[in-house]
Amino acid sequence: MENLKEKFLKWLRTLGPGMITAALVFGPSKLTITSKLGAVYGYSLLWIVIVAIFFMGVFTAMSTRIGVATNQSLLASVKQKWGKAASVAMGIGVFLVTTSFQAGNSVGVGIAVGELFHTSPVPWIIGLNAFGISLLFFRSFYKVLESVMVLLIFVKLFSFATTFFWANPDPVEIVKGFTTPVIPQGSTGLIIAFIASSFSIVGASYQSYLIQERIRVKPELRGTKNDSTTGIILLGGMCSIVIICAAAVLHPKGIAVNSATDMARALEPIFGSNASTLFLIGLFGAAFSSLIGNASVGGTLLGDALGLGSNFSSKAVRYLVALVMAIGATIAIRFGKLPLELIVFAQSVTIFVVPFIGTALYMVGNDKQIMGDKVNSPLVKVVAGIGLLIVFSLAIINSKELFFNNPLFK
Repeated sequence: MENLKEKFLKWLRTLGPGMITAALVFGPSKLTITSKLGAVYGYSLLWIVIVAIFFMGVFTAMSTRIGVATNQSLLASVKQKWGKAASVAMGIGVFLVTTSFQAGNSVGVGIAVGELFHTSPVPWIIGLNAFGISLLFFRSFYKVLESVMVLLIFVKLFSFATTFFWANPDPVEIVKGFTTPVIPQGSTGLIIAFIASSFSIVGASYQSYLIQERIRVKPELRGTKNDSTTGIILLGGMCSIVIICAAAVLHPKGIAVNSATDMARALEPIFGSNASTLFLIGLFGAAFSSLIGNASVGGTLLGDALGLGSNFSSKAVRYLVALVMAIGATIAIRFGKLPLELIVFAQSVTIFVVPFIGTALYMVGNDKQIMGDKVNSPLVKVVAGIGLLIVFSLAIINSKELFFNNPLFK
C-alpha cells in the first residue's frame, strides 16, 4: 500500500509542466470557441477535440524530451542548427504574438470577475495584472507558477464538470459526436479556429522550457519520467465538457454565443444564478491562467533570443514577462477589448512564426546529435510530420483569409 502511495505521489510531482501548458492554452478565446461549437452545431463536432489534442500531445511530448535531453534551451538548439538570426526571429515572433493576444486575457479576467460582482471590469484588470506581476518576485517563481496553474486547472474542471451535470446531456449523442466525423455546412471556420488554438505549437514548444526550469529547481528530476500527457488530456476534457454543455443547453434553444460571458448569461435563466456563477468562475480560471502563462511564454522566449537568460532565475526574463502583462492590461483598459487591428497583426505574425517553430521543434527532435537516446522514433517522425502538414495547411488557409478576405486589406 505504501509503495502504491509513493508511486502516486511521484506521478503527481511529474504533472507540473504539462498542467501549466494545458492551463495557458485553455484561455478565454478557447472557452468562446468551444461554447460556440456546441451552441451552433450541437454534439456533432466533438470528434475534432480528439484530432487536435492528439497532435498537441505528440508535439508536447516531443518538446518534453527536448527539454530533458539537453542542458541548452530550444532556442539555443535552433541557434546551433540555423544560426543566431533564426533564434532571434523566433523569440521576437513569439513575443509579438503573446503580447498582441495578452489584451484578450486581461479583458477576460476583468469581465469574469466584473460580471460576478456586477462591477466595472477595469479595477479587476488592474488589480489582477498587478497580482500576476507580484508573483514574479517570489524567490522561486516556477514553484508559484506551477501551484497556481494546477489550482486553476482544478477550478476550471470543477466549474465546467458541475455545469455538465446540470446540463444533463444526451450520452448517445456524445458518443456519436466523438465517433462519427462530420463537417456541418458553415462550420469550417470554427473547426480551423479550434484546431489552430488547441494544437498550439507555441504552447508545445514552451514545454521544453518548463521541463528545464523544473530540473533547474530540482536537479534530481532529470532522470525521472516527466508526464506531459495528463495535462493535455485534461485540456481535451475541458474542451469536450464545454462543447457538450453548450450542445445540451443552448443548441436546442437556438441561443447564439459570441463570447464566453454570453454562455454564462444564457445559463442563468435556464438553471439560475448558481450555474452562471460557476461558469464565470471557470472563465476567471481560464483567463487568469492564460494571463500568467501567455506572458511567461513571451517573456521567456524573448529573453532567451536576446541572450538575457532562458529561465525565471534571470531578472531580465521576469521583467519581460511583466512587460507583456503591462502592455496587455494597458490595451485592455484603453480599448475595452482586443482591437481588430491588433488581432490582424497577431494573426499575420502567427502565420509566419508558427510553421517555423513547428519545423524547428520537429528538426531538433529528429537530431540524434542533440537528442541522444531521446531522438524521435520512426513512428513519431511520421505522426509529427502529418501534424506539421496540418500546421502549414492552417497557415495557408489563414493567410488567404487574412490577406484576401479581410476588409482592412481592401
